[in-house]
Amino acid sequence: MDAKFFAALEQLEKEKGISVDYMLERVGQALISSYKKMNAGMTDNVYVEADRQKKKIRMYVRKTVVDDVYEPYEEMTVEEAREYKPNAMLGDIIDIDIPPMSFSRIAAQSAKQVIIQGIREAEHGMTITEFESKSHEILNGVVSRIDPRSGNVILEIVSHGEKTEAVLTSSEQVKGETLTEGQRVKVYVMEVRRGNRGPQIMISRTHPGLVKRLFELEVPEIHDGVVEVKSIAREAGNRTKIAVFSQDENVDPIGACVGTRGARVGNIVDELGGEKIDIIKWSDDMAKFVSAALAPADVISAEMQPDGKSCHVVVPDDQLSLAIGREGQNARLAAKLTGCKIDIAPASQVKANEQEEQVEQTAEVEE
Repeated sequence: MDAKFFAALEQLEKEKGISVDYMLERVGQALISSYKKMNAGMTDNVYVEADRQKKKIRMYVRKTVVDDVYEPYEEMTVEEAREYKPNAMLGDIIDIDIPPMSFSRIAAQSAKQVIIQGIREAEHGMTITEFESKSHEILNGVVSRIDPRSGNVILEIVSHGEKTEAVLTSSEQVKGETLTEGQRVKVYVMEVRRGNRGPQIMISRTHPGLVKRLFELEVPEIHDGVVEVKSIAREAGNRTKIAVFSQDENVDPIGACVGTRGARVGNIVDELGGEKIDIIKWSDDMAKFVSAALAPADVISAEMQPDGKSCHVVVPDDQLSLAIGREGQNARLAAKLTGCKIDIAPASQVKANEQEEQVEQTAEVEE
């Protein structure tokens, strides 16, 4: 292993980013492993040292000088030691160089395999590190194939030169959305796990985080922290409600998200395949926040209950179905968005209840 070997490692570092020191460590492990296979009974007294300046690798066995040798791989007599150190004495430690030529072809092949494995592990490690940094972010992928049995979509994803595959399971796909081979698509990274064959990237098209990250990409005020996304409630493929708040009183959070002529929110809706998006102005006044969350319905009044977790809302009769939504979706999303249980009543029912109570009170007075 001479200057050419070190030059090859340096080239590997330039091309793949695998450090020379890391590969020298793997080479050392490979050489030691091969030598031990050739010498059954050899213990951990074999060492490898790499000198990058001199471009040399030294391998040696360390033995202790003793009177009587019981462990020939670890011990040697004074006479044997003086062949390497003329003034050797009992108790001395002698390092004996192992010439590379003493390796058999099998040992060399074994070392080669360990080195190749080391390169693979380093590449996997680099890929995993790159994608671990993308957890809870958006990545762009290209549909490479679709499993006809499971419906799972396999995406090819590239990030800063690192390429891997990710599986978009059917449970994380938007209902009704059709993906085709070669199509480019944005996905949300829920989690990155370490696997034997590289990173396992858990991705989604249904996660609320996808909507949040899309708004961060489209709305500079959110990216810069001027406008804050407080909460999101989503039923993927149908409707999303997003609550926003402005740190600057001169910036309208809803206007910033909508954009000129609806351009910003329009781009997000297009990416989500036409999913409806309600942008709500967040408020620390829960009754006010609940009223806003029921948009597009108008609210006459909203009153928080003593438990602080539920709200009684009154809406015009002609707005009741709009407030509840199809199959209860609007009310359900509003409840998720606010974290509040919402009781919705039409104005006529409230008025009738009030009149009934008034009659009962009058009857009690007459009695």
